[in-house]
Amino acid sequence: EEGVLTGFENLEVWKKSIILVKEVYILVKFFPKEENYALSDQVRRCAVSVPSNIAEGSGRNSPKEFVQFLYIALGSINELETQLIIAKEIGYLKDIEEIRNKILEIKKMLNSLITSIKRKNGN
Repeated sequence: EEGVLTGFENLEVWKKSIILVKEVYILVKFFPKEENYALSDQVRRCAVSVPSNIAEGSGRNSPKEFVQFLYIALGSINELETQLIIAKEIGYLKDIEEIRNKILEIKKMLNSLITSIKRKNGN
């Protein structure tokens, strides 16, 4: 039923990472056509991996498993940031400061969520 949110959809970090995916897809459109299946593909996959792992982890049976998926999401967002830096360095993108600020915000939110879950569960 539309309008009914499941657990992960209520998470602010998930919502922000969905917005990031949309922005990454728009950015990648500016890559040269010959890049269609190389760096641009990796960038999209990493971006999609962030909210996907948040969602998958939230559906797991234990807080420990959720934390593992949040670490995977953190790895993906670090990889995404690196790939965007590479894209800028090789001249595919002019300015990545705005998107890097959004990435930093999501990283902080993921780290806070990990810390919060671990604290609640005595780890």
